[in-house]
Amino acid sequence: MPDIAADLVDQVGKALGGVLDPEIRKPITELNMVGGVAVSGSGHATVAVKLTIVGCPAADTIERDVRTAAAAVPGITGVSVSVSVMTREERAALTEKLRGGRAARAQQFGPDSLTTVYAVTSGKGGVGKSTLTANLAVALAERGLRVGIVDADVHGFSIPGILGLVDESGAAPRPTRVDDMILPPLAYGVKVVSIGMFVDSASAAVAWRGPMLHRTIQQFLGDVFFGDLDILLLDLPPGTGDVAISVGQLLPNAEVLVVTTPQPAAADVAERSGVVARQTGQTVVGVIENMAGLAQPDGTVLDLFGSGGGAEVARRLSAGQEKPVPLLASVPLSIPLRAGGDAGAPIVVTDPADPASVAIRAVAEHLATRGRGLAGRKLGITVAEQ
Repeated sequence: MPDIAADLVDQVGKALGGVLDPEIRKPITELNMVGGVAVSGSGHATVAVKLTIVGCPAADTIERDVRTAAAAVPGITGVSVSVSVMTREERAALTEKLRGGRAARAQQFGPDSLTTVYAVTSGKGGVGKSTLTANLAVALAERGLRVGIVDADVHGFSIPGILGLVDESGAAPRPTRVDDMILPPLAYGVKVVSIGMFVDSASAAVAWRGPMLHRTIQQFLGDVFFGDLDILLLDLPPGTGDVAISVGQLLPNAEVLVVTTPQPAAADVAERSGVVARQTGQTVVGVIENMAGLAQPDGTVLDLFGSGGGAEVARRLSAGQEKPVPLLASVPLSIPLRAGGDAGAPIVVTDPADPASVAIRAVAEHLATRGRGLAGRKLGITVAEQ
C-alpha cells in the first residue's frame, strides 16, 4: 500500500525548490534553508525554514512563499512554517558554497569571469551618466539578463535614489550581511551596491582620498555577492581621477561606455575619459550622447546644448583603432526621464514609448546581443581521461 504521507513530503520538497531567497536569488532548497518537511495523515504540512541571520529582512517574504508553494501541492490541507536561524557552521558552509571555491574577498569579475563588465564614464558631471546607467540596467534586466550595478561614484552617489532604493528621508537601506558576505539589494530586477547604503544619512558627505576610494571599490567587487551576472555596470564618477584609475587596475577587462552631451566643450572633456580608460588597458565600446535635443510642439527640435558632440567624441576615439567606436544613441532631453530619476521610477519601465526611453532601450538591445566573449577565459571544464 503506498505511503501517501511520504509521497506528499516528496512533492512538497519539490515545490519548495521553486521558492527563491529574494536577496540571494537562489532556491531555498539549494541554499540548505529547508530544515525538514513533515506531513500528517490528514495532509497538514509542517515546513522548517532556517534563515541566514537573525532579523533577516526577507523573512516574511520567504515564509509567505513557502506557505504558498506547499499549499499548492494537491493533497495538502494546511501548512505550518517553523522559522529558525542557521548555526554559525551552517552560515559558513553557505558562504563557502556561494563563493564556489573563490577565496573570501577575492575579486569576482576578473579576466576569467564570464560577466561582461561595462564602466560608464564621462568627462564631467551633470551629463546624466547615472540616470543612463540605472535605466540601461533595468532595460537589460527586463530582457531576462542577470544584471548588477556598482555605484562607484563614491562622492556623488545617486543610483539608490534613481532606482527607488531609499525611504522618505532619502536614506538607502543597509544591505544584509551573512558573516563577511554582503548581499546587494534588488531594484527592478537589478542587484545594486552603493556607498549610499553604508553612510549614516542621506545628506552625509563622503570626503575620502585615493587609498580609501580604492579600498571601497575593491570591497564592492570582493565582499558583495552578486552571483553569476550576465552584465555588471559600474557608474563611475566624472573625470579621470582615482576611481577611474582603480577600476582600470582592478578590472582591466572592463569595456567602457562614454557619456557626453552634444556641447563641444563637454565632448572635449568626455574624450579624455575614454583616453584614460585605454591607458589602463580597457576598451571603449561606444559613446552615448545625452540631452541631444528637445522636441517642440510644432515638430522642430531645440538643440539646447548644441549638436554633434556625441558623433565628434566617437570620431576622435575611433582614430587609430582597428574597430571604430560607434555612437550608440542620441538620447533626447526628456522631462519624464528627469522626473523618473527624481521619483525612483526608471523611464524604461514607466514610459517605454518616450523617445528617451526608446533610445536607451536600443542601447540595451545592442549590449544584450553583443554576448560574452570566451577568448582567453577559463571555462572550468575538466577533460576526463578514457
